[in-house]
Amino acid sequence: MTIRIAVDGMGGDNAPGDIVKGTVDGARRYGVDIVLVGPQNVMQRELAKHDTSGLKIDIVHTDEYLVEGEHPAYALRKKRKASIVVATKLVKSGDADAVASAGPTGGVVASALQFLGAVEGISRPVVGGAFLGFTPNMLMMDMGGNVDCKPHQFLDFAIVGTVYARKMLGIENPTVALLSIGAEEGKGNAVVQESYPIFKKSGLNFIGQVEGYDIPLGKANVIICDGFVGNIIVKFGESLGKLIAGYLENKLKGKLPDADIKEITDYMVHATNAADVRGGGPLWAIDGVACVAHGRAIATEFALVIEQAKIAVEKDIVGSLKSELIEVRSKIGDEVYK
Repeated sequence: MTIRIAVDGMGGDNAPGDIVKGTVDGARRYGVDIVLVGPQNVMQRELAKHDTSGLKIDIVHTDEYLVEGEHPAYALRKKRKASIVVATKLVKSGDADAVASAGPTGGVVASALQFLGAVEGISRPVVGGAFLGFTPNMLMMDMGGNVDCKPHQFLDFAIVGTVYARKMLGIENPTVALLSIGAEEGKGNAVVQESYPIFKKSGLNFIGQVEGYDIPLGKANVIICDGFVGNIIVKFGESLGKLIAGYLENKLKGKLPDADIKEITDYMVHATNAADVRGGGPLWAIDGVACVAHGRAIATEFALVIEQAKIAVEKDIVGSLKSELIEVRSKIGDEVYK
């Protein structure tokens, strides 16, 4: 049976043009059916720019959509037929297997929580994934969704990351590490110190603590930190990649052909940009498949999100997460969550 993905055609800075183009590219490349949600005339106009022969792309009309800067809860109450709402409801009703949007992220999260709900036992969605092209098998959890975390949330991040690495990346027994200011047990702030013994009892493939130095080396498959730290690291990496690319361009000019210089500098930028590495991915801990792309996603990046949505459905990430939660929690007891 072909997987059907509901796409928020009006979500993101580059909607609708890049979103529709990326959707068409993703549908053809990954063999999925699409339900494109947005103003019918706008969606038809954008689709007419591309070859859609052989593709099954339906349009569900709505005139409302979210814009950046709106408070998610207020916006969803005011715009009950916003494109992200309509697309998410298609998953809830069973008319689509997954929903994909480029944002605003707050609206995607709020809509997913309201209409799909959270996996029992996890209070908030977890945002994370691969963000360095140099180490594509290294995930970081969380990357901006949760700050000021408690040890039980860190453990949930680790369970999510383990399922992510196993199901989406094909790593059979992914290693897990806490991000800290030193590799030795006992170093770090209070939440890291309290989390360490819990991780040791979890049954996960816990290898201890890693430092910031270890991140680009891919020392662990799943690195755990709160969203405050994770978001800073991701954005620092993006900025550093652009800076190094500019430096290399100046130093290599006249020493290598321009085409070679461009290939090197482009790779440096793309390899340090979270949106370029995988385009985006699932909102973990949602009781359904809801994928979010970087708000600035262009067509090539959004096509990758279509792929991620397809994989998430095929690999049953929701069912796998529920099973992993039960197994880990049976080993550590309920006291951690009190």
